[in-house]
Amino acid sequence: MSTQVPSHDEVALGHSYDGIQEYDNPLPGWWKWTFWASIVFTPLYIMYFHSGAAGRSVEEQYQASATENTRKQYAEIGDLASDQPTMVKYMQDPKWVGVGQSIFKANCVSCHGADGGGNVGPNLCDENFKHIKALPDILKVINDGVAGGAMPAWGKRFSHKNDVVLVSVYVASLRGSKPAVAKAPDGSPIPAWPAE
Repeated sequence: MSTQVPSHDEVALGHSYDGIQEYDNPLPGWWKWTFWASIVFTPLYIMYFHSGAAGRSVEEQYQASATENTRKQYAEIGDLASDQPTMVKYMQDPKWVGVGQSIFKANCVSCHGADGGGNVGPNLCDENFKHIKALPDILKVINDGVAGGAMPAWGKRFSHKNDVVLVSVYVASLRGSKPAVAKAPDGSPIPAWPAE
């Protein structure tokens, strides 16, 4: 049976278990310095990002960045009119329907489901509507709410007027789609949306 001879920089600790010796193998110096640097850095990080100063938290920085990105996008189209011709026009543009979809996913999914099939709120994909008779009614419902607060007024919650128009465009575009889980129809059938 051969025994391994320790090198000159290994120090035996004097423990032996079943003929196996334990050696002191210290952590590398770079690892120790990284560990101590992280301990020193942590209080500084906490004081800067979690001290309550406005605009420093990661969430606030994200919101500011998202708002700036939205402002740049909306500079391309200006302020949208809250009317039927505008909605019909933007329903034909997949880019802006996609912007409306992202607004919907950030704000409306809990009540209407991820694909508009309905949850607490009604199914937006079928041909039956409760408070809608024409396209501009979608804008009115989103802006002012209905049913004594069951559908809250979102007009003041969105950061830009275009948010309401584009989420309305997306909601209108859901009509006739097939959600994975669809709530039973609610309301009455209405005429088809007008063509462009």
